[in-house]
Amino acid sequence: MTRIVAGAAGGRRLKVPPGDTTRPTSDRVREALFSALDAAGAVAGARVLDLYAGSGALGLEAASRGAQRVVLVEAARSAAATASANARTLALPGVSVVTDRVERFVAGPGAVVEDGWDLVLVDPPYAVDDADLGAVLAALPAVLAPAATVVVERSTRSGEPRWPPGLVPGRRRTYGETTLWTAHPSGPEA
Repeated sequence: MTRIVAGAAGGRRLKVPPGDTTRPTSDRVREALFSALDAAGAVAGARVLDLYAGSGALGLEAASRGAQRVVLVEAARSAAATASANARTLALPGVSVVTDRVERFVAGPGAVVEDGWDLVLVDPPYAVDDADLGAVLAALPAVLAPAATVVVERSTRSGEPRWPPGLVPGRRRTYGETTLWTAHPSGPEA
């Protein structure tokens, strides 16, 4: 069972997409991630981009904890439909779902928001290779707020993402088979 851990929708259950096309982040990992993000002041009032959203659990957790705007991007139609259903059920303000390939979305005009994204959650299927993930990460610096946080969730066996120019790696936390990597924009504004 996947559920929202805390905030306005804390304890509410989420549907997961049918089949094995997605790998939902465990409640334990989400709780640890969002505890750290909350402590850093990175969620309340934030503009959040959830890439490879699946059921929308990460972005909806951010919305439940007070994010101002959350965009869930998912290419698989069944997963995007599940994320949309979860968003409607929770009725949290400022949440929208985009059915598109992540690579196309981040390179297009939809990824551009005034003042940039404050928090980007990147949770690709483990099968997404390093080169494809690298292309997505390379597009992010142009759409981030100066003090943004990027979080990448990968299999512990995958190793550290290849951070592009414009992103500086931060902390790494491992939870069993899952590793969370963080990065922040580089440059004088960061």
